[in-house]
Amino acid sequence: MRIDNNRPTERRPLGPVMLDLEGTQLSAEESELLRHPAVGGVILFRRNFDCPEQLLALTQAIREADDRGLLIAVDQEGGRVQRFCEGLTRLPAAARFGLLYEQDAHRALEAAREVGWLMAAELRQLGIDFSFAPVLDVEQGVSRVIGDRAFATTPGAVAALASAWLEGVQSAGMAGCGKHFPGHGGVAADSHLELPEDDRPLAALEDADLLPFRRLIAQGLEAMMPAHVRYAAIDPQPAGFSAFWLREMLRGRLRFDGVIISDDLNMAGAGVAGAPAARALAALQAGCDLALICNHREAAIAVVEALVDGWTSESAARLQRLRGRAGLDLNNAKCRQAALSAIDDLPL
Repeated sequence: MRIDNNRPTERRPLGPVMLDLEGTQLSAEESELLRHPAVGGVILFRRNFDCPEQLLALTQAIREADDRGLLIAVDQEGGRVQRFCEGLTRLPAAARFGLLYEQDAHRALEAAREVGWLMAAELRQLGIDFSFAPVLDVEQGVSRVIGDRAFATTPGAVAALASAWLEGVQSAGMAGCGKHFPGHGGVAADSHLELPEDDRPLAALEDADLLPFRRLIAQGLEAMMPAHVRYAAIDPQPAGFSAFWLREMLRGRLRFDGVIISDDLNMAGAGVAGAPAARALAALQAGCDLALICNHREAAIAVVEALVDGWTSESAARLQRLRGRAGLDLNNAKCRQAALSAIDDLPL
């Protein structure tokens, strides 16, 4: 399918769509797609990675495909969610920091800070702007899809560990993206497969789940990803399509001024909003700055064609905050060794 790129290129803003690629090299069709004015970034997956050298070549090709300098992101949380492994450090699951926190809070915070730096330093050297992390959900013994991706079982510990981790990430020139606002830890269902429903009242969420989000917003968290979860006692729309959650709560009461990025709109939990293009429009109208669409090329094309115009200059300006910062010492042997030692010392 041919993409209409017949538009002025001078000072074009980044568009409101982040999409994926099929393999380890950029195809001619993908290069054309990335030049569409509605595209603002690329998310990479395990299928896009063979080794660090190949990944660096791919990120360079993405940047050369469009003169706007598209954002490049990945899910590199650690544990069972780490897309790039070969030739990079195997990162621990977040819950291991929580186990150490129960024994020695100071050591756990130092470890989180050091490992956050290492994750970001490795990715920045390969041309990645940011990772979709940290997970700010509180592990409540309910959600298997969250589980050990959460730092801890109490809001205070999650907030403290995620805060330290973000300090490390930012010191390596990378932005953070907290997820899954306002909290995915209280539901058993997997939003990749269905739409979970959390029936707790707002007061219950404010007393627990929202604490880590508040803490990191105050710290300067650059981006946020809402959950494909419906909080039925509060709003009929899932958080990612809810003006209440994104505009009134996140922008208003919590005073978050960073980038709001939808979770993957190809997930079953997003199906309530209709076809892919309708999902993207609903997410942006609710308050998202960037619509994420993965693992469905025809859907991605439909989304960018539906969003030829209409995104805001405020959103485009916010997206610039996610660019990785250059000019930092990312080969610091002392910092790297401290992080590796911290990983070795984490409880299993």
